[in-house]
Amino acid sequence: MAPSSWLPLFFLALYQLALPVEAAAKASPVVGNICRVDDAELFHVYYGQSFKVIKNSIDGKSYLLMQSNSRMAARTKYCTGRIKSFVVPLSNYSVDTTNLPVSFFELLGLLDNFKAMTSDQITSECVLKLLVIGSIQLVNKKDMQQLSQFTAHFISNVEEEQACNFAAFVPLDERTPLQRAEWIKYLATFTNSEVRANSVYDAVKANYICLTKVAASLTTKFKPIVAWVDYNQGIWSFAKESYKLQYVRDAGGENIDDTVSDNSYNISDPDDMDNFHAILCTVDVVIDQTYALDPAEYKLSTFLENMDTGDSSRFVFLTNQRLWRYDKRVYNSVIVDWFDGAISQPQLVLADLMEAFFPTGNYNTTFFRNLAKDEGVITINPELCDRSPSTPMDPTIVPCQ
Repeated sequence: MAPSSWLPLFFLALYQLALPVEAAAKASPVVGNICRVDDAELFHVYYGQSFKVIKNSIDGKSYLLMQSNSRMAARTKYCTGRIKSFVVPLSNYSVDTTNLPVSFFELLGLLDNFKAMTSDQITSECVLKLLVIGSIQLVNKKDMQQLSQFTAHFISNVEEEQACNFAAFVPLDERTPLQRAEWIKYLATFTNSEVRANSVYDAVKANYICLTKVAASLTTKFKPIVAWVDYNQGIWSFAKESYKLQYVRDAGGENIDDTVSDNSYNISDPDDMDNFHAILCTVDVVIDQTYALDPAEYKLSTFLENMDTGDSSRFVFLTNQRLWRYDKRVYNSVIVDWFDGAISQPQLVLADLMEAFFPTGNYNTTFFRNLAKDEGVITINPELCDRSPSTPMDPTIVPCQ
């Protein structure tokens, strides 16, 4: 066969070989805007060519998120006990603000499509501002018809009745501060904001890890012993939440022994209180997390009265002025930012605790106030929103060397 006759066949064969390669390339998932879950344990995200799947370990559901420009979005709808589908990015959404931190929405810059919430009892200045000007409306959390107008309604209580557009958002169930903060990636998948979520979380995590290294260098031979205490209906007890204990370790402190923290102490029982006072005599730092109807009215005298002691000189944490509460930022005299902003920005909590454990006197805490020094609360209001709500809120990075 002459060379000129087999050349066309050769190039035709090359073209045919290239076809499967090109088809395979087209079928590969789009990986430019993805989140990889590194720390959180209670959700996972999987990516396809035109869809994402979130597996939520809290409510046991899989959320199928279909890109709005895909054929799948136009013809697929799931609403079963185990699968729900949403078209993303969400065009609008509402939020059940009961125990659901809205600061994640601010960090992602999602307030333009934040159209409704179930309560104004939140600690975000800019979300409150949008409520005041009418960009966000209040809705009844029990009115399913009213909530059905939104493409998604985010909830934190997965035990209640759920409509097809309900989506669980439950960072509070994670065990460590960084695991809770990484739920910004969960929210980002609903809005195609993965690039922003990665950027925010990477900055938060890097700052947190840097601070833990600084805290380790501050620790002397004996770490300060720290106790989270709570008074409720005549009973004193110690906090056992794993994320609080993790904060203490990361800030360079040492938690009280588990054999002690498992006990409770009745104020009407003299033996109980004698034991409780004895334990507190060994503690260097106390964080009082007792619920207060009005945090501004909770003072050192309140703590001492609940302690049923007239002699505070025997307690090292009082003589050294290391009695703290995490209710420094408050809205409407009731709602505490510890349950919102502190979840999405754990590096600020860590910096606060480092100041509590190793006081310098030149660091202004964000969430904690020193009860022993009569520090009061900061009242949150819409006027404190000093940026355009449409602009993403940047995380506050603590100087770390």
